[in-house]
Amino acid sequence: MLLRVRVTLPDRPGALGQVARTLGVAGADIVQVVVLERLGGRAVDDFTVVWPGSNRLERLRAGLGAIPGVHVDGIWRAIGAPTTSGHDAELLGQLAANPADGLATLVDAIPGLLAADWAAAAVVPADWAARAGSASGSTPAVATASWRAPAPLRLPEVTPLRARPLDSADGIRYAAAPFGRAGLVLVVARGAGEEFPAAAFHISEVDRMAQLVRAAAVILGDRLDLVTAPPVPAA
Repeated sequence: MLLRVRVTLPDRPGALGQVARTLGVAGADIVQVVVLERLGGRAVDDFTVVWPGSNRLERLRAGLGAIPGVHVDGIWRAIGAPTTSGHDAELLGQLAANPADGLATLVDAIPGLLAADWAAAAVVPADWAARAGSASGSTPAVATASWRAPAPLRLPEVTPLRARPLDSADGIRYAAAPFGRAGLVLVVARGAGEEFPAAAFHISEVDRMAQLVRAAAVILGDRLDLVTAPPVPAA
């Protein structure tokens, strides 16, 4: 199976090699390494690895935890290897070529770009913040969701509408970014699991998502004003 392993490690010569060797000894085959951050003598790296299903993750966690200065931020199932910024431009080109399906195209593509499980575009009513916590109609309505989204879909509290990471009480990791019009907000999620606890969305991932959403809003323009949530079936 394919796993994403996020570690914080000292930004010094040899530290990355120690982590790579430990992954190999534990049985992981490294597919790709992405540096998310280098700041203050520390680095945050994402390793995408092929992991033998028969091996237990405790061996991997124990090996990484034994390296001085290394902290495991999360290990979770990966759909594929991380994609580069070139894929962002390709996605925006697809939106421009077929704007009628642009929102659905963005929602379907964004999980693969951000190592997420699913995504959804939600419509937030103008008075939602004032009604939050009320008995009914107090949550954003889902306009479209990716194929891996759970049903029924429950979204986190996304107000105030700004790009940011979010965590839920049940361990699901979210990131949200508003389109800046029509009360639309894009939400992506990484599921929780006892064996595969996902890492929170890094600020670089949130920034990438926000840039894509802003660009999509420019490309799709007035079409976004026509987006509405489907009616809720009668009980």
